[in-house]
Amino acid sequence: MRKYLALALFVAANAFPCLAQNSQTLRTCNEKAKTQPEMNACASAELARVEAQMDDVYNTLLSKTESQPEALAKIKAAQKAWLVYRDAYIAAMYPAKNKQTEYGSMYPMKVNMLRAKLTQKQVAALKELLRKSTD
Repeated sequence: MRKYLALALFVAANAFPCLAQNSQTLRTCNEKAKTQPEMNACASAELARVEAQMDDVYNTLLSKTESQPEALAKIKAAQKAWLVYRDAYIAAMYPAKNKQTEYGSMYPMKVNMLRAKLTQKQVAALKELLRKSTD
């Protein structure tokens, strides 16, 4: 039984990006949410939190490499390319023209949680660049 529960949780976390997020802020918000609009608001707040974190790391990275024009240009190009990739990936995941009709009232929550998940991965990548820039 325990093995099946673990498998079910693993599948659910990978099938639904919103379940893969672990921030305490998101968990607290979702515990209080009673309606889909409230859950959508929680996902939006989580996305804003993660994007602010990414902006902080990115700006720190830019300031650390400002004396290296070639590195700075490459970092900016990589971030710009990542933003294009992120948006294209989300568009591929949700390709319908009328998204609300096709994906329902959960669409805003799903897309914001996917965007947050992708952004968390980019935060990790930027932190790796930051570590490398201080070596």
